[in-house]
Amino acid sequence: MGNVMTTLKRFLSNKNTVTIIGVIVGILVLYIGYNWRVKQATDPVTVPYAKVALTSRHEITSEDIGYMEVSRDVVRKSKNLILNASQLQGKQVQYGNMIPQNGFFYAEQITDKASTPDFAISNIPDGYTVIYLDVDINTTYGNSIYPGNYIDLYFKGLDESRRIIFGKLIESIEVLDVRDQQGQHVFETSMEARVPAVLVFAVPDEMFSLLKKANYISGSSVEIIPVPRNASYTSNPGETRVSSTYIRDFILSKSVAIPDDVLDDPNLDSGNDNNEDNDDNNTIE
Repeated sequence: MGNVMTTLKRFLSNKNTVTIIGVIVGILVLYIGYNWRVKQATDPVTVPYAKVALTSRHEITSEDIGYMEVSRDVVRKSKNLILNASQLQGKQVQYGNMIPQNGFFYAEQITDKASTPDFAISNIPDGYTVIYLDVDINTTYGNSIYPGNYIDLYFKGLDESRRIIFGKLIESIEVLDVRDQQGQHVFETSMEARVPAVLVFAVPDEMFSLLKKANYISGSSVEIIPVPRNASYTSNPGETRVSSTYIRDFILSKSVAIPDDVLDDPNLDSGNDNNEDNDDNNTIE
């Protein structure tokens, strides 16, 4: 046993032997590493794909999903590619997107129901009211105001001396949806181009009252003008609030406030003459 160990030590102490062993080990490492990389790049991975074309807001079901094998290299190079069908079922195609037949699913194309415009409108917070603002292709800056954008609303009108009143009325207001004359979503993928007709918001009740009163001011000089801002304004929205006390007071001066105690008066009867008198006194100028 001692002779064997002595022989082995002499063998390993020989510089030529160590060099040969090092070369052999290096070749083995390169060979194994190369084969591992090739296997990783070429071994197929099963990924889901769309069996049919899926349009905007389509709810994805198992019938919509097929499976195909692709190389790992394709998966590695495809950013945000969805690999597991469990991430798709019950989700919807993102508003304004579509997935072509035989196309892969990507994370940015898929959303929860809670992110769709219809869901947002039907689930506004307590104390808020939905309001529509009439627009056209020009007042939306060439159709560049999108759902999810935070914008400002400006007021234009004339005072008693026919001087122009112009300024920001409400700031940091979220656009819930943009619709055309038929009530269709403008940015939903479709065969026909859709022209914006209304912006949809949800505002606190007192702002809803203020905006409606502004619309009812007599004459055609009043305009509520949407003004888009930059991406930072949307990604870091501030509080939705009235910006101008002067413009707010001007609008309120053109209307009559109805005190709550009048509505609760037990003597009021829907069929008596007092209601008619009350209606005359509570009109907008």
